[in-house]
Amino acid sequence: MKQSYIWILVCVFFSSCDYFDLQKKEPVKKDVIASIYNEELVKEDIQNLFPKNISKEDSLVLLRSIITSWATQKLLLKKAEENSTLENNKEINKLVSDYRKSLLINNYKERLIKQQLDTVISEEEVDEYYNTNSLNFRLNEELVKARYVHFGNDVVDKDDIIQLFRSMNQEDLEALEQQQLSFKSYQLNDSIWVPLENVLLKTPFSKEKLLKKTKYLQKEDSLGLYLVAVKDVLLRNQIAPKNYITPTIKQMILHKRKLELIREIEKIILKDATQNKSFKVY
Repeated sequence: MKQSYIWILVCVFFSSCDYFDLQKKEPVKKDVIASIYNEELVKEDIQNLFPKNISKEDSLVLLRSIITSWATQKLLLKKAEENSTLENNKEINKLVSDYRKSLLINNYKERLIKQQLDTVISEEEVDEYYNTNSLNFRLNEELVKARYVHFGNDVVDKDDIIQLFRSMNQEDLEALEQQQLSFKSYQLNDSIWVPLENVLLKTPFSKEKLLKKTKYLQKEDSLGLYLVAVKDVLLRNQIAPKNYITPTIKQMILHKRKLELIREIEKIILKDATQNKSFKVY
């Protein structure tokens, strides 16, 4: 009997030929899917929850789940309201009220910040902030300036790639970059700092070996040949280089500007309210 009732609901829910066609402009009579006390769940409330091209079998399962979830929430709310004390209700209403006020205030502040916050940060500002706070920028990870390539054992010009990689000639390095399609992974720019973990994930060398400055490391396994050259190393707790920490510094500067702007907005609002006598202290 229960199965038949669910199928009737499904038939009602899928009464139109294309029940997901939301483009139709003709007014559609609301179809009640389920009800609890004086509340009703209608087709219009849930039709957007169904994926396109869903099968009838899957839609039946999903519909059952939606109805059960809706009913459970309504019944729990009913029981909670019946068993809640006046004191609990006052406390909950206060929390709701405080949360609503907080949302409105934060939304207003964010809109003002979006309109007024200067997001342009000069290189001079970054330098000043870094020089003033450099001792606070200690590394919690090892950094390296390194080059590496990994290519398969089937590469024909293996020796040529090795020779280009070992060379310090700019033309050879540019020629190496032109071989990129042959590489499974690579990092050819050794002028930037990168986390050591990035290199460890791409190569089979140990952490101890990579932390030593070395012009050339080579290793071969069943997956191919790995070449690594470590130009420089920074250890944990050393001061982070400016170019590595610049994105973080810019975020800090923006955050500071945002706090200052909020304080200025609050001062202006309070001053205006005092001048027009909306705000009085007795």
